Amino acid sequence: MEDMIAPGGSLTLADGLTLSRMGYGAMQLAGPGVWGPPRDRAAAVAVLRAAVDADVTHIDTSDFYGPVTVNEVIREALHPYPDDVHLVTKIGFRRGDDRSWLPASSPDELTAAVHDNLDHLGLDALDVVNLRVGDGTSSIADRFGVLAALREKGLIRHLGLSNVSATQLREAQAIAPVVCVQNLYNVVERGDDALVDACAREGVGFTPFFPLGGFSPLQSGVLDDVAAQVGATPRQVALAWLLQRSPTMLLIPGTSSVAHLRENLAAVDVVLPPAAVATLDRIAVS
Repeated sequence: MEDMIAPGGSLTLADGLTLSRMGYGAMQLAGPGVWGPPRDRAAAVAVLRAAVDADVTHIDTSDFYGPVTVNEVIREALHPYPDDVHLVTKIGFRRGDDRSWLPASSPDELTAAVHDNLDHLGLDALDVVNLRVGDGTSSIADRFGVLAALREKGLIRHLGLSNVSATQLREAQAIAPVVCVQNLYNVVERGDDALVDACAREGVGFTPFFPLGGFSPLQSGVLDDVAAQVGATPRQVALAWLLQRSPTMLLIPGTSSVAHLRENLAAVDVVLPPAAVATLDRIAVS
């Protein structure tokens, strides 16, 4: 990846951790309901390789996608990993036999999850591990302390958080450095506006999950209208809005299609004029 130009530019979060602002989220590579293997394994491999060929250096994953199968596909597609590619995983939940999402945050479960991610990705150390939290009110000190200890042992290089409040971020920062926060946020779901701004002030990456609405894709006549005005697709407008929202915003839109991947990556070239941003700001859910 010599002389690369990262999509959307890049953001350095720590020594040795520079991520393309437009990344790739691998969740959709699993089967329906984020369960089981990809519908088309060769196509999944192709999407991952296309992302890296486009100089994407930030790939988001988890061993509970599939479970396991997404990490296995990533390893098949990209291992040995280019030096500039960083895999960001998350732990703290597991999948039940009924395909449910269950908390898995005891010290033993967190430690096992780190080792499982290492094994399935074929790594000696994980670049970034996000602690996935189930609510915004409980103390995370004990859970985050487990990850901090694993970082001290060299199994994790950097730590992040997912689905947390500002209070929980502060609690974690008192224990160990936090390089990124991954919460629900998009042009419609704006509940974390204050946290986005706080992360920008502190140089902490903010990675919105479901940047395009997730299981309920964003649909808005306003998006359609702005897209027509700037010569882009509604998806590209939604992503461009996020990139312009904060200098530490890191995007990980997911897809199992190379065509949709290229559409998403092209959003970095969409410039929204102030009037368009103001129009989009008005569709936020109160």
